[in-house]
Amino acid sequence: MSGPPRESAGALGAWSESREEPSDEADGGRNTRKKKKKKKKRRRRKEERGELELGASAPQPPRDPPATAEEDRAAGDADEPIIRGIFRIGRRSHDVVLTARRVTWTPIQPESPTGDSGSASTEEHVELKDVFAVKVKRRRSIGQQSGGTLLGITLFHCRRKGIKLKDAEVHFNNLSVDHCEVWFRHLKELLRGFPNRPKSLKVFVNPASHKKEAYQIYLDEVAPLFKLADIDANVTITERKGHALAILKECKLDGYDGYVFSWSQNSVVCVGGDGSVAEVAHGLLLRAQMDAGRDTDSIFTPVQAALPLGIIPAGSTNVVACSVHGIRHAASAALHIILGHHQPVDVCTFSSLGRLLRFGFSAMFGFGGRTLALAEKHRWMPPSQRRDFALIRMLANLKPEDCELSYLPLRVSHGENAEQTKSESGKVVREAEAADPWQTTQGLFLNISIMAIPCLCSMAPRGLAPNTRLNNGSMALIIARNASRSEFIKHLKRYSGRSNQFSFSFVETHTVKAVKLRPRVQGFWTDDTSEDNDSNSTPILSSEGMYPWNIDGDLLEAPAEILIRVHPELLTLYGETVEEAEESPVKCSCI
Repeated sequence: MSGPPRESAGALGAWSESREEPSDEADGGRNTRKKKKKKKKRRRRKEERGELELGASAPQPPRDPPATAEEDRAAGDADEPIIRGIFRIGRRSHDVVLTARRVTWTPIQPESPTGDSGSASTEEHVELKDVFAVKVKRRRSIGQQSGGTLLGITLFHCRRKGIKLKDAEVHFNNLSVDHCEVWFRHLKELLRGFPNRPKSLKVFVNPASHKKEAYQIYLDEVAPLFKLADIDANVTITERKGHALAILKECKLDGYDGYVFSWSQNSVVCVGGDGSVAEVAHGLLLRAQMDAGRDTDSIFTPVQAALPLGIIPAGSTNVVACSVHGIRHAASAALHIILGHHQPVDVCTFSSLGRLLRFGFSAMFGFGGRTLALAEKHRWMPPSQRRDFALIRMLANLKPEDCELSYLPLRVSHGENAEQTKSESGKVVREAEAADPWQTTQGLFLNISIMAIPCLCSMAPRGLAPNTRLNNGSMALIIARNASRSEFIKHLKRYSGRSNQFSFSFVETHTVKAVKLRPRVQGFWTDDTSEDNDSNSTPILSSEGMYPWNIDGDLLEAPAEILIRVHPELLTLYGETVEEAEESPVKCSCI
C-alpha cells in the first residue's frame, strides 16, 4: 500500500495528534469520511512505531531515552535526537527535535503540486544550558485554581543581549495530553542533569541599601524568577549591621529552617550593596575556617567557603556585582544564579598583629579610607549626597599619609630570573629578584589601593584595577604618591574615561601576592580647608591611633601595621568573567 515518504511519517503522526479535537465535524460525503478514517489509521500505526521516541524520519533507529542528561552525554553523540514531534509555534506548525543539547524547530513548508517544498525553512533553536524551566500550558476560567484545557508546554530560557541576561519563553502548542507529557518528562530529566543549579537558597536582604529599595527589587525582579525555576528561597531581612554575619556564624550550614544545604544544590544570596556583600562573604569564609578548625588569631592558610554566593545588586556602586555581571541588573544576576554560572574569585585576608581582621576583595588607604570615614559621619544625608560631600571635602583638604609600604611581587619567568611589574607612566619594567623578595618603599602617599578583583562599576567601566582578573592569584597594588590637587583630580577623572589613569609620574602599579603597610606617623586629615596651596607635603599629627580603611565599601578602623595576602579562588560567586562594565548615563558631577 502506498504512503507518504519515510522522512515525513513521524511528523505526520505527531501532526494528527496535535490536531485532536473532542469532536469531529462532518465533511459532507460518506466517501470522504472513509478516506479520512483510513488516513487516521495509517497515521496511528506509524505513530505507535516511532513518533513518541525518535520518529521515522530520524537517521538512527529508535532508542530509549537516558535516565539523566549526564548518562546521555557519556553515551555518545549529544546531538542525536531523543524525541521528535509537531507543535504549533506562533501561527505555524513546526517540526521540533529534542537532543541532549538543544531544542530545534523548523517550519513545515507545504508541498507544491510539482513536489517543490518552496523556499528554504529557517531553523531556530534554544540551548538547554540556557533553559531554566518547563511548564505545562493550560487555559483556565476565572477563579479556576487547577486543571484546565491543555494547550501545550512552555520553555523558559535565558536570552543574552550583550552582558545583560533576560528571560524569554517559547510556547509549543499541542492539544495531545500524551504527546505533551512525554516531552515534558524528557525535558525535566535533561534539566535535572545540570549539576551547579541551586535547588534552595538562603537570601539576605538589606532593606537600607541605596534608596531603601532592595526588598522591593527582590520582590519585583528576583523572586518571580526563583519561583518559576522551582527554587525554594528562605528570606531574612537584616535588621542591623552584622546581622547576616551573626546568622552565618551561629547557625548550622546543614540546615536553615528545615533546608538541607550542600555544595551542588544550595547557595547563599545577598541583596544589597558592596557593604552587605562584604559582610556575607566574610561570614561565609569565617564560618568555613571555624568548621575547619583554623586558628584565626595566627597567620594561617584559609580553606574555601562551603557554599557559593549569589549577589543581587541593590546598592549605589555595586563594585563586586559589576565585576562578575558587568551591569547593575537584578534580573541578570538572578539568571546567573538560576543557571548555575559558577565563577571562582580570589579573596584577600587583612591581618594586624597576627590576628585576622576580615576577608575582603579590595581595600583603599589614605584618600579612599578618609573619604569613607567622613561619609559615615554624615549618615543622615542621602547616600549620593554624603558621598559627593565627603569627596569634595577631602579634595579640598588633600593631605598625604606618611607610610612604610612593603610588597611581595608576583614572580614571572621571562628567560631570566626577573619580575614583571608596572611602574611610572604605566610602563612595564623588570625588577631583579633579590635575596629578600619583599620590596620596600616609604614616603608620602595620597592613596594606596590593593585589589584582588578588577572592581568594575558604572563610574569606572574599565575597573579601578583593570590589569587584574577575578582569579589570577594576584592583587593589583596602585600607589598614588604625593602630588598637587589638580594632578590628583586628573588621575581620578580618568577612571570614568578611556584614557590611562596610571600614566602619571606619581602613580605606580605592581602585581603582588602580599602587602604590608605601616603608618610612620599618626597622620590625620582635618576638616579645615586651605586655599593657599594645592597640597601639603607634611601630614598633620594626631593622637589618634586608629587608621580608616575602605574595605569593599565598608569602613574598618585598624591600628599599626596591616598585612594583606591574596588567596586564589577562595570563594565562588555566581557570574562570569567580564572585561568591561556598562557605563552609567549619569556621571559623577562633583569633580
